Amino acid sequence: MRKDWFKTPSAIYTACRCTSRPQSTSFFSTWPALAVKQLPPRPKLDDKDITGSYLKGTGPGGQKINKTNSAVQLIHKPTGIVVKSQATRSRSQNQKIAKEILAAKVEALEKGEQSREAIKNALKKKRKASSMKKKRRKYRALEEAKQGQQVEDDVEEEEVEDKVDYEEELKTAATVTTTR
Repeated sequence: MRKDWFKTPSAIYTACRCTSRPQSTSFFSTWPALAVKQLPPRPKLDDKDITGSYLKGTGPGGQKINKTNSAVQLIHKPTGIVVKSQATRSRSQNQKIAKEILAAKVEALEKGEQSREAIKNALKKKRKASSMKKKRRKYRALEEAKQGQQVEDDVEEEEVEDKVDYEEELKTAATVTTTR
């Protein structure tokens, strides 16, 4: 039996109420997790393949950043990829961040489109495209409703103008017949 069965859910457990049973009792049902897509595991690198050095920071942060060696530069020996991190004032946090960035870059170089970062970016791109499509659909419907309202207003204006013209014609016809 696999010991990590709890890490990869193969089913979603939900509480359902059965209509054929009395309302006071309920049971659990199991549904297959078809919609749950899992990302590949985070990449890991061997420490023997990485050389690191600590550098003085630059940029905003004042004298504390510029005087201390809190920036971390990591080099991956096999590929030659260099990563520098100066996200925080803590050396250990910067080293952790730099390792994560380096591992992601190495994985992207090795796996290409199958890497974790590429999959995450593809999901973001898909969500954004869906969101934009939804916005276009919404505003298209609003625009059509607005144009439909304008057409109705134009028809009403024409009817009012026709009625006014008809009343003026009647008045002129009445004045012509009374003057004879």
